[in-house]
Parts: sequence; C-alpha cells; structure tokens
Amino acid sequence: MSVAEKTAKKSGGLGEIVNVIVQALILALVIRTLLFQPFSIPSGSMRPTLLEGDYLFVTKWAYGYSRFSLPFSPNLFSGRIFGSPPKRGDVAVFKFPPNPSLDYIKRVIGLPGDRIQMREGVLYINGEAVPREKVGEINNRDVTEVDRPVDVYRETLPNGVSYDTLDLTPNSIDDNTREFIVPPGHYFMMGDNRDNSSDSRRSVGFVPEENLVGRANIIFFSIAGGASPLEIWKWPTEMRPTRLFNFVR
Repeated sequence: MSVAEKTAKKSGGLGEIVNVIVQALILALVIRTLLFQPFSIPSGSMRPTLLEGDYLFVTKWAYGYSRFSLPFSPNLFSGRIFGSPPKRGDVAVFKFPPNPSLDYIKRVIGLPGDRIQMREGVLYINGEAVPREKVGEINNRDVTEVDRPVDVYRETLPNGVSYDTLDLTPNSIDDNTREFIVPPGHYFMMGDNRDNSSDSRRSVGFVPEENLVGRANIIFFSIAGGASPLEIWKWPTEMRPTRLFNFVR
C-alpha cells in the first residue's frame, strides 16, 4: 500500500469518527431540547418529595415548548407552541422569573384565576381549605435537614392529587399570608417543605406560562451527603437505592 493510500485510509477513518461524534451530539441535543432533560435538586425546598442529591428526568413535551426549552434560551419566539397547561399538583421545573438563568422546581398549586392563601398553616384555594391530615413524623436528618422529629402532613388538592409536606416550624411567618390572585397566563408555585421554600409566597412571585421548562418525571439517581455521582467510592455509603427509578408525585 502506498503512502498516499495509507494517508487516505487514515483520513477516511478520522472522518467517520468525527461524523459519528457530530451525529451523537446532534441526537443528544434533540433529546434534551424536545424530550428529556436531566435535572439535579439543588435545595431542600421540595422535601420530603425530593431531596438534595436527587437526579431526575424532566419531561420537556409535557407543557409544550417555549424559548426556555432551548439551550441558552434564545429569544426566537414568544409564548408556547404545542402547549398543554400544567395540572394542579404537578411538580414542575421553571425559569426563576427575576433571573431566567436559574432553574427552580416546585409544585403547581394555583392555576390562572385562582385565589391562594395560607391561614394558620392550612392552604386555601378559592376560599376552600385543602384537606390536611397529619400522617406521622420523620426523624431522619437526610430527609428533614434537622436533628429532631418533624411533623408530616398530607394534603389532597381539589383534583385528588395527594402529597406529603413538612411542618418544620409551626406558626411560621409563611403559615399566614395575604390572598394571592393568580393572573391569566401565570401559575402559583409552592415547595412541599413549607417553612423552608422560596416560592410564589416570596421572591418567586407568579410564574409566567412561558417560563415552564417541563414536568418532573422520574428519579434516576440519588446520593446523600453532598456527594457527587462521579465519586463512585462513596456509593456504598451515600447512595439512596430505595429512591432510584421512583416516579415523582
């Protein structure tokens, strides 16, 4: 084989490798933009439903697509296309309205036109108290972040969606709020960790429909202690195997 033939063969092999890599990157981009986006839980605002160190997939098509569905959120169009409104009780990822470079995750509590208020720790929607039942205590710092038992209450929304909330501090400042009226095209979001959540009661405010990224779907990995998934040597002691492949509800 001549030198020219060897060079051509090497060049062709390199071209094939580059072609495969480019195709893989395009496929990954399409999947992330249109189908699923991995997301890690950065704070304890959704405890006990979601814990810091949970890694989950967000379903991108659940609410349609806005400019925030695309990497770097280019301002190519406004509103949503192929949109489907979130349901009350969904756990949704959205762009923080004051700073859309940040991703937040909370539960959808109020829909457009709803009146939302907290009174003595009880959630009211359109003047009606949401059923709230104490179901026990959790005395596990990995779940609650505190070294003491914490009361757990189960709420059931008008559409039948049930979930557990933590009551870290009875009679806290967020247990009594003014009445919020959700404007058209916006949603009211709250964390399940009611006394330790920056949500629509505070700095988040009403979340525009355009800011929705997707619905939290399934936990595919979970590790405690602030460990990284790449620290494989910590898996035997810090991984939470009982949380793997749990659906988010």
